[in-house]
Amino acid sequence: MFDRDRDHYLLIETGWQNSKRIYGPFIHIDIKNDKIWIQHDGTEDGIAYELESAGIPKDRIVLAYRSLERRKLTEYAVS
Repeated sequence: MFDRDRDHYLLIETGWQNSKRIYGPFIHIDIKNDKIWIQHDGTEDGIAYELESAGIPKDRIVLAYRSLERRKLTEYAVS
């Protein structure tokens, strides 16, 4: 789901694993104040690493799924 007018981006996974239904957010990213806010990251390696590889500096990536206190301990933007 892409909302380019409001800069909200959501990738949902859906399907079955054995007999269990899978449905929910896989990746949720918002862009606010020229920073990329990762609201949810269900990837194995981390979408932040992919963004870095694409040339986006760490100070423009916010790990929003972590508490403010924990964000301060990372090399990424706090907010």
